[in-house]
Amino acid sequence: MKYNFRLFWRTFYRSFFAAKNTTARLTRKRLVFLALFYLVWPIGSLFHWFFFWLDDILFPEYKKHPIEKPLFILGNLRSGSTFLHRLLSRDTQTFTSLTTWDIYLTPSVTQKKITQFFARLDTKYFNNTFHRLLHKFDDATLGKIKIHPISFFQPEEDENIHLHIWDGYFVTFLFPFMDEMPNYQHFDEALSPEHKRSIMTFYRSMLQRHMYATGKKYFVAKNPAFSAKIETLAEFFPDARIIYLARNPLDMLPSTVSWINYARRQFTDPVDGFHYIDEIVDMTKHWYSHPLQYLDAHPSPRHLILKYDDMVQRPEHVIRAFYEQFGYPDKPGLPVIIDQAVKETMTFNSDHAYSYEEMGFTREQIVEMYPEIFERFNFETREPVISKSIEVEM
Repeated sequence: MKYNFRLFWRTFYRSFFAAKNTTARLTRKRLVFLALFYLVWPIGSLFHWFFFWLDDILFPEYKKHPIEKPLFILGNLRSGSTFLHRLLSRDTQTFTSLTTWDIYLTPSVTQKKITQFFARLDTKYFNNTFHRLLHKFDDATLGKIKIHPISFFQPEEDENIHLHIWDGYFVTFLFPFMDEMPNYQHFDEALSPEHKRSIMTFYRSMLQRHMYATGKKYFVAKNPAFSAKIETLAEFFPDARIIYLARNPLDMLPSTVSWINYARRQFTDPVDGFHYIDEIVDMTKHWYSHPLQYLDAHPSPRHLILKYDDMVQRPEHVIRAFYEQFGYPDKPGLPVIIDQAVKETMTFNSDHAYSYEEMGFTREQIVEMYPEIFERFNFETREPVISKSIEVEM
């Protein structure tokens, strides 16, 4: 496992000495974030890497742990992957995923084992008091985020795990200096074989640690950023099942622009308006074309291309079909799980309001930017209304 010290140093240098006229300019808000980050993150990283080292001593068997029939949900951002991911994760008899807690607080086997031990003590002797306190803290902190339902205890996008080696797309949300970053948005084509191997070896080891520590059989992950690394993903997980979700660009693009701006603005303080437009347009085009070209060139019963609208309108039919197609055990209680997931989604009130006109787009421009996608999926080219986002993809 290799840490990208060069990128860590460059993001540090740019933040303090070359941030002028960037979206990460040194305002009071940005300085507060940087002070907290550099006080906490390096110490936390040393802590986690100490436990990674302990894993190799105490639980070396994790390195041989099989990852059988993992399911990866790909597609552009804001295309329904969160809804599908969390719905499948409710089927705890079949699937497991990395939660926010797993990613940021207990990524190692040793940490998970310690947490499991204290959880048993809490249940046996304290009537789950500490569990309830943690949930209250969760509601009061992460639960306040209003664009995407986040919780320590909910499955999360495990591309975040690459922050532990400072080498992944989510570094750009904290430090949006794109000229310093490897081209993660074009992963398969832009990164060297050695660099790709380093990143994916780390990712695979994280999944092995999780599967070993939890004893679960099948892993499910949603990672829009994996759309750019589908070739490398298939190389490292030859038994993988892949679902590619496609959503109408008229909905996907403005929602993605709004989401990325919102997410990066949590850690930066840019001037008002929407930023990163060219970056996002290029990324979304590639995250349509690259995975679809790969899947077309490698037809397999382990792959499925799925329209967002089909999943939303007929979730039980769609899910039962790919359970059978991918060889997962039938789930008799699936209707209850789907009903719970839909109710949870509909009760989440996002303050995520946007329209593509505010971003400088017209309907005609968006249609012209993605002609192959509109034709392939027969997406409507209608004029959508301004969205007040109670979306399936939060």
